[in-house]
Amino acid sequence: MSLIAHSIGPACTIQDQGRPGYLDQGLSRSGAADLLALHEGAALLGQRPDCAALEMAGFGGTFEATQEVNIALTGAPMQASIDGAQAAWNASHVLTGGQVLTVGAARQGVYGYLHLAGGIGTKPMLGSRSAHLTAKVGKTVAAGDLLPTGAGHGQAGFKIGSPDRFTGGTLRVIASVQTSLFSAATLDRLESTAFRRGARANRMGMQLDMEGQGFAAEGQLNILSEVITPGDIQMTGSGNPFILLPECQTTGGYPRIATVIPCDLPRAVQAPAGASLRFQFVSLEDALALQAAFEAELARLPGRVEPLVRDPHDIADLLSYQLVSGVISATDQGD
Repeated sequence: MSLIAHSIGPACTIQDQGRPGYLDQGLSRSGAADLLALHEGAALLGQRPDCAALEMAGFGGTFEATQEVNIALTGAPMQASIDGAQAAWNASHVLTGGQVLTVGAARQGVYGYLHLAGGIGTKPMLGSRSAHLTAKVGKTVAAGDLLPTGAGHGQAGFKIGSPDRFTGGTLRVIASVQTSLFSAATLDRLESTAFRRGARANRMGMQLDMEGQGFAAEGQLNILSEVITPGDIQMTGSGNPFILLPECQTTGGYPRIATVIPCDLPRAVQAPAGASLRFQFVSLEDALALQAAFEAELARLPGRVEPLVRDPHDIADLLSYQLVSGVISATDQGD
């Protein structure tokens, strides 16, 4: 079973949870930008969250099912329809052979996800199916490509509530190894500044814009290149913060003023251009507690799915359903 991509957006890639363990070889983890969306899709289909999905940056495409397959749609809400009938987001659906799924532009956020029952069954590389375009591992999905399904039938007809993380907001951060290079006044200004997500953004990182002067550390030009990770906030020569994302480089010499905690990265990556973002420092102990609560919530997601109630107007074969399970008489009073 598979989906054929008849048309597709310019920045769609296959992603799973990434490939850890290769930093020493110059390869960052990659993986889905919004890991929460990856887990939501797995819960909707009743499968493991390490299954690969199609990550759609801003725009989806049109996909035809070669045979019956269950799918789910999560992440940034996008316009979606099956054979022209609107398809609910944050929900799982069944596609019969020949049916066409159309996924349009994002209404909010940036990254939407198309999940297939059994996951997308492409050949793994270094233990992951994730594309890592900056490292030239994998590629973007193109028109004419097949998205094969893995093992497993999955389930359809379910929905799940999803927290709003598509309009910006506050990102909680912890001190990095170089935070002490910034003055107390600079750190206070970081927390009090209203940033906007700039136009320069991809899976490597996203630039933030702001009013007023930029941010700089003491002795910034003398900093040695060190290991960096997704979530690190680098201060470039212009003084603009850059939040590093899944395909970031493995080392860098720009000073890092702070690090976004992992459970807040979905809010960062899903902030659309121009969205307002702020930073709030938390202690390491609080960050660990917040992350533990987030991971516990991920584990509870399968228990939060509920049946998707379809609008009768969207059911083309409504008359084939048995809507009344019994017959009663208005005149028979019984014994």
